[in-house]
Amino acid sequence: MNATSAPLITFVGTTPNIGTTAAAFAAAFRIAEASGRQVGYLCMHLKSAKLHRYLGITEPAITLDKLRPELQSGSLTPEKLIRAVQPVRGMPNLHVLFGNLMRDQAEFYSPEEMEHLLRVAEQTFSIVIIDVGAYWDNAATICAIREAGTRIVVTTDALSHFQEDGKRWISQISPLFGIATEQYDTVVIYSPWSTGGYRMKEICKEMGTSKLGELKFGHNFYAQLDSGHYGQWLKEDPAGKLAMQESVEQLMDRHHIRRITPTIAVQPWYRKLLTHRNGVGS
Repeated sequence: MNATSAPLITFVGTTPNIGTTAAAFAAAFRIAEASGRQVGYLCMHLKSAKLHRYLGITEPAITLDKLRPELQSGSLTPEKLIRAVQPVRGMPNLHVLFGNLMRDQAEFYSPEEMEHLLRVAEQTFSIVIIDVGAYWDNAATICAIREAGTRIVVTTDALSHFQEDGKRWISQISPLFGIATEQYDTVVIYSPWSTGGYRMKEICKEMGTSKLGELKFGHNFYAQLDSGHYGQWLKEDPAGKLAMQESVEQLMDRHHIRRITPTIAVQPWYRKLLTHRNGVGS
């Protein structure tokens, strides 16, 4: 358990099925990779959880809906949450709680249950990434947005996404819960079939948000999702290694997340050099 609460970083989409989960998970993967710290990823999708498919897991052993008894009774603990999450293959310090698979129960989650989950996650991990998708008519989205230290709205360069959907949710609904548009950062996704041609500056001006970064998907990207190799793509593919890199550097600086010491520091010849210098590195 952490002595202090971990930062909460929430990703919300303007529009369903545009890549919000892909962006959120890539950010979590990059932070876990760069920091070496224990990163918790909470899929708080109550209606369209798909991350398990992207990671090649047909039926997760534990999902959000299976924690309902603990959430309802307020008895979830860091120890129980650790047993419920699944380490990511190739990135063992990234722990995923997969989302709700009982879609007919989405409206029955209460704010108290979601707040309890967030409080426990803060105590369990060093950093918590939350993915709530693009649906606002549920307790998970509202609570995750309100409790977050950083709120990231994911959209595309399509006018209907950032102008119509973005304004409806971020400009009209979000302020009703005390979160103004200027309290959001923006990630813009560009797919191979993007036709809008709008730039980040124009998109952020339209929504009243701040720039964080861009995420560009090639034709090969969607095949990785469909085949369940998204984690492997992020770790090994040259394009995958760059996904969300710029955005994560800003997030780590903002939340004072230290990067791990370069591997050179653990090499025998480097240790001898430090000894020669009385333990003082350059």
